Amino acid sequence: MAQHDVEVSKLDRDLRFFPVRTPSPRTLGSSQIDFYNRNGYLTGLRAYGPEEADANRRNFDNILRQFLEQGKDSYSIDRYQHRYATLWDIATHRLICDHVEDLLGPNFVCWATHYFCKMPGDEKGVSWHQDCSYWPLTPSKTVTVWLAIDDVDRENGCMQVIPATHLLGHLSWVESEASEHNVLTQTIRSAEKLGTAVDIELRSGEFSMHSDLLVHGSLPNRSNRRRCGLTLRYCPVDVHAEWNWGDRAILCRGTDPAGHWGNVPRPAEGAEPRR
Repeated sequence: MAQHDVEVSKLDRDLRFFPVRTPSPRTLGSSQIDFYNRNGYLTGLRAYGPEEADANRRNFDNILRQFLEQGKDSYSIDRYQHRYATLWDIATHRLICDHVEDLLGPNFVCWATHYFCKMPGDEKGVSWHQDCSYWPLTPSKTVTVWLAIDDVDRENGCMQVIPATHLLGHLSWVESEASEHNVLTQTIRSAEKLGTAVDIELRSGEFSMHSDLLVHGSLPNRSNRRRCGLTLRYCPVDVHAEWNWGDRAILCRGTDPAGHWGNVPRPAEGAEPRR
């Protein structure tokens, strides 16, 4: 079993869903918030028009090229929002943050970003899991924004979610077997028995949002098209992060009275990852 997973499992964490209670939402309607509370996700939201989405794709192409030249793979661009202006700008995008504020309240950070890029014909998938199971954070209030960099659909391995599983608490998992070709390390067995999976198909520039307790995963990309999405992890400032996991956070809205979270400045254009 991965040592990180073992150490996280030993922490005393409050892993339960906290229903959204937003009296005056900025962007979401009351029916959307009710849907999120019942099902644990929202989808089909748009942040970028076609030209801006194309720019996001070109920026990612440049970052990916740098990582591949260093011998890294397409999944290794994890938590670089302090190094790339394009990531910092997406994390603080006004419309995305308006949606996040409707779910988390006025004071929140983006503590991580991660490109999940499946190249054409990629055999890797993401086994059924809950995000909160991996993270040394408590309580479990993180909302993930999944932004489509490319068009994503079932054919090229879009994300799938099992609605309402965020209401079941922290579910047991096992270490993923090599035969699963899992990008991550944990698998919730027989998750299909928990409900019917929903495909989160998105056009480039659209995004979905889901609770860190929602069971989700994705199939391999068996198409001849790339499938890239950017995950942006947001949580309110009252969440506590162990092991300095909050050091690369961006204070997107409001204040952090306790000063627990980092607030990295926008990096210079053209910054490159440290080798």
